[in-house]
Amino acid sequence: MASTGDYIRMHFIVFLWGFTAILGKLITIPPVEMVFYRTLLAAGGMAVVMLFVKGRFRVSFPDGIRLILIGFIVAIHWITFFGSARLANVSVSLVGFATASLWTALLEPLSNKKKINTIEVILGLLVIVGIVTIFSFDFRYKLGFVVGIISGLMASIFSVLNAKLIRRIDANTITLYEMTGAAIGILLFLPFYKTYWASDHTLQLHATAMDWVYMSILAFVCTVYAYTAAVELMKRVSVFFIQLTINMEPLYGMIMAIMVFGETEKMSLKFYIGAIIILMTVISYPFLRRKFEHQFR
Repeated sequence: MASTGDYIRMHFIVFLWGFTAILGKLITIPPVEMVFYRTLLAAGGMAVVMLFVKGRFRVSFPDGIRLILIGFIVAIHWITFFGSARLANVSVSLVGFATASLWTALLEPLSNKKKINTIEVILGLLVIVGIVTIFSFDFRYKLGFVVGIISGLMASIFSVLNAKLIRRIDANTITLYEMTGAAIGILLFLPFYKTYWASDHTLQLHATAMDWVYMSILAFVCTVYAYTAAVELMKRVSVFFIQLTINMEPLYGMIMAIMVFGETEKMSLKFYIGAIIILMTVISYPFLRRKFEHQFR
């Protein structure tokens, strides 16, 4: 059973994740190369942590393969997330990603062979209402928004899968294998990326000193700590609530983005109305869960 402390911790994690889009835009190398370095640093950092706390490295072969493949999905999520910010801006990337809650309302019951929860679907649709309100005024960022939605779908998929694995595998172990899998997945993808998508068909692997600082924060704070903590919370908190809370990322991220990037991140009144709809949806979930507890079993 989740405690108030769990909910507060989840919001702190989401606050950290809201900062990742800003870091991603500050880093000068392209998203694919950036995520490759992030996953390498995260895997190495997680291994050091596990050595320090004497964590369990060994898993069964089938579980190892599952975790590596989930890591591929995590890599796609991050590439599309940061790619969306580059195609549009930080706010658009974060709001597109907010569709993860609707995806989860549909995918989690299917994964657990349960009936789809009507309340969760309604809340997920309210998030979409907020998003439609935001984008009813301007379609300049259509491609960036679509890429952000793909990022939300990928986040939903790996969250639902992790919620099942955390029942028998330690959160640190999950993070280590998935970050390793993400790094391997990107490494295998790099030749295709270089041939078909990279600028001038060249990989931009040379990072500046500040790039390394930002990527280290991404890897050690926003991944080793935040990712592992979120996976561990899945023992007590539903995946849907985690994804719904992650919809706070646009709000946290927009505030920080305006502070960092100024005028380029300021939006119209409709944007903020939509953001408020998303916020109220997130806040209402714990109360609705208590009131209609029998529907969440």
